[in-house]
Amino acid sequence: MELTVNYLGDVQFEAEARGHKIICDQPLDNGGADEGMTPPELLLASLATCAGYYAVQYLKARNLSSEGLRIRITAEKAKAPARLDQFVIAIETPGVLEEKDVEGVRRSAEKCLIKNTMLATPTIAVEVHTGVTASPVLG
Repeated sequence: MELTVNYLGDVQFEAEARGHKIICDQPLDNGGADEGMTPPELLLASLATCAGYYAVQYLKARNLSSEGLRIRITAEKAKAPARLDQFVIAIETPGVLEEKDVEGVRRSAEKCLIKNTMLATPTIAVEVHTGVTASPVLG
């Protein structure tokens, strides 16, 4: 899996994977133009959409309605080191579910690749390559 990020200027970046692009920016009060989500918001979006994917798979497999499903995710900022903590993923289903299906949706969302990656403390290497010629950004 690979994704490329290009610096656009000021505090904006463009992330691209498989031809899909998103803009990452900062709010006005943090020097940005507020034209995209911040990196922490993108992390929350990744976690919530992943959990939603697994919840929908559960509902579809049981012929239960998934139309209108909604996920609300929250996290708190923590310090030492600066990070997000206390994530809460709230899945709102369109209809009333039996208790077994409520538990099934929860268990399915627990299988989320992003959640499990975060819980397993992945290794992350930061490499700096100097003198690399940047590719032109095509609009």
